[in-house]
Amino acid sequence: MRLVVARCEVLYTGRLTARLPEAVRLLVFKADGSFLVHDDAGGFRPLNWMTPPTVLEEGEGTLVVRKRAGKSEDRLEIRLAEVLSDVTHDMGESAALQKDGVERDLQAELAAQPQALGEDLSLVRREWPTDIGPVDLMCRDDTGGWVAVEVKRVATIDAVEQLSRYLERIDGECRGVLAAQAVKPQARTLAEARGIRCVEVDLEVLRGEREPDLTLFVG
Repeated sequence: MRLVVARCEVLYTGRLTARLPEAVRLLVFKADGSFLVHDDAGGFRPLNWMTPPTVLEEGEGTLVVRKRAGKSEDRLEIRLAEVLSDVTHDMGESAALQKDGVERDLQAELAAQPQALGEDLSLVRREWPTDIGPVDLMCRDDTGGWVAVEVKRVATIDAVEQLSRYLERIDGECRGVLAAQAVKPQARTLAEARGIRCVEVDLEVLRGEREPDLTLFVG
């Protein structure tokens, strides 16, 4: 990870045009191609960012980050007035992709019985690779269509964003399913808006340790 602290101006061009006036900012270049611009206020959210894959071009007094966006291109040009710090750190292998015990077990059980997700799915591969990390389960439905399944213990908005990024990097038509023991209401709302189906699964039921709950319908 490369961290640059500099007095700089940031100009974004792409779907719109935006400019951050000259000020001291933190520029974060991550090994996966992510780029973020922070200042010392405004909480944890970056002022501007780009998701991978990106291309970095360095010139005299400038840094340019580019990303293809369909037929157009997003571009962030950083005009450096003064570089206060420029350091690179080897962060090692990411631990963020390591799942806890419940998630690992859920993934294993769903890989063995993907039909538990409520449709006729067949597993193609676990840990389907993308340039930003592996999709938990890649399946095909009964029409031959691709289905990417992300497994979480508790599905939050971050899980929806993660699956959305995976779907952007899969060639061809592919839909997403977010499987979890519990799905947060905000995550479900965002997922539905993006065409991602949410499924709540019970690990004990998948293991056959108890019967599924029955809903009584009264006519």
